[in-house]
Amino acid sequence: MSQSPPMTGQPGPLMRLFKNQAVAFLLVGGFNTALGTAWFIGWQLALGDRFGYHFAIVAGYLCNVLCAFAMYRYLVFRVRGHLLRDLWRFIAVNFGAFVLNLALMTLAVSVLGVPPIPAQIAITAISATASFFGYRDFSFRRPKKPVPVKKAATP
Repeated sequence: MSQSPPMTGQPGPLMRLFKNQAVAFLLVGGFNTALGTAWFIGWQLALGDRFGYHFAIVAGYLCNVLCAFAMYRYLVFRVRGHLLRDLWRFIAVNFGAFVLNLALMTLAVSVLGVPPIPAQIAITAISATASFFGYRDFSFRRPKKPVPVKKAATP
């Protein structure tokens, strides 16, 4: 699963190091999770008393989604061009994973009675997998360049 079929361009630095796009994706995702927490804490400490924790959540998310986009785009998928299109598609996939997480947590905890922490761990694996394919096949997808067909010479 190194360079995926729909992708074009040079492998990113993590791809050259680990030779596996899924591993590079997980490393960036782990770092990004910690960074998102740091963004939230920073905004909460800076302005939480004035604007509340909801502000810290939203501001942290906005900062983190931009960082995540840049890291995935450069370190994992390594594509060029279409910056705004890629960003909007990335946000759509990212938000879709968030909504999937909410729906599956509601199902697992409220309907099936699974405790929240183990449910979240399992759902994180599901949403990370869905995000990987969404980012790879939608957010950062590039069409393959057509191979020119040589016509046979007619006598």
